[in-house]
Amino acid sequence: MDNPISKPPSYYIKKKFKKNKPAVFGLWVIIISVVVSIFGYIILPDSSPNANEMNLQLNMLHPFTSVKVLMVRKNKIMPKKIVLLQMISGVEDAFNTIPINGFYFKDSAIIVDVYTGLNNGKKITKTFLLPEIIYPLGDSILMKREGDKLLFKDITGYQERATIKDLQFDIEHHYIMKKTFLFGTDEFGRDLLSRLFIGTRISLFVGLIAVIISLFLGITFGALSGFFRGKVDSAIMWLTNVVWSIPTLLLVIAINLALGKGLWQVFVAVGLTMWVDVARLVRGQIFVVREMEFVEAGRALGFQNGRIIIRHILPNIMGPIIVITASNFASAILLEAGLSFLGMGVQPPMPSWGAMIKEYYGYIIFGEGYLSMIPGCAIILLVLAFNFVGNGLRDALDTKMQS
Repeated sequence: MDNPISKPPSYYIKKKFKKNKPAVFGLWVIIISVVVSIFGYIILPDSSPNANEMNLQLNMLHPFTSVKVLMVRKNKIMPKKIVLLQMISGVEDAFNTIPINGFYFKDSAIIVDVYTGLNNGKKITKTFLLPEIIYPLGDSILMKREGDKLLFKDITGYQERATIKDLQFDIEHHYIMKKTFLFGTDEFGRDLLSRLFIGTRISLFVGLIAVIISLFLGITFGALSGFFRGKVDSAIMWLTNVVWSIPTLLLVIAINLALGKGLWQVFVAVGLTMWVDVARLVRGQIFVVREMEFVEAGRALGFQNGRIIIRHILPNIMGPIIVITASNFASAILLEAGLSFLGMGVQPPMPSWGAMIKEYYGYIIFGEGYLSMIPGCAIILLVLAFNFVGNGLRDALDTKMQS
């Protein structure tokens, strides 16, 4: 009977991880969050920088509210859209959004009944020339009429010509649309769905940079402490014990106050408080691995200590490091949300889940609790996802539990 073909350890790790349904669910949540973070400005309704397009007429709309809107071209030259720049920082919309209840055409103009959100019976109407809706015309509109055609110049001085019927058709079918706010709007009329998804980018970005900083410091100090022992170990462990003795949130606040408020300050503050766990883990793992035969073989061959640590020891302890990385990612998201809630993290108008909870938790008593509950649920979901993935990796990488 032929022996079965042996498979690499990664095959069994993947197989066991896939059997852990909470871990797979968490992985999909993380993947979706990453996709939203990368392509958010392209796929979301509000593609303006920081999803900060305000329309006070649309303030405090409940989830799934639909409003008819008229898109009116802004009278300025808009920069050419570059997809990469749009993905990174968003772009200003070329149109002003005017919510309306209804409209009708009158010769070369369109008259709209403006939506105000008030039920006082008063109507507000606005009149726009048809070319104003589609073209940027500048401050002065010079328009001539030849039969059923309109002649006008755009903001660059280029002369345009179009029939009234064509303009009316384009406006009715392409510039008047129904806009649905799936998560409603905030007090400034900003789309809550767009701000929530852009806030995902902040949380993941802070978590990523903080974890990179903590891994660099933690692996460096832990490897030096565990490999060289003696005075080096005593000095590094004294430093880790000092940092360990300070409450995490208090230390983050202190570092944040010293560096100032802002996004990069959050990266540094969170990263500088999370390296201790990594250092202790790496130190303990190296204590075990450094006595193994392959390390002794490296010394006998004359390899330098740096090569032994980087190329031989660290690859053999990456499993526990990966697990603690997932846990630290979740902790970084919570710390960033806590700092933003206290007003010491990401600053407006940049959206942050913690800041959104702070701004809107008072609306719970007015029946608008969704404003703070939605970002709160997003924090819970993403933190749970990283914890599920961390637990799944721990079980999959544990050789004692392999059958």
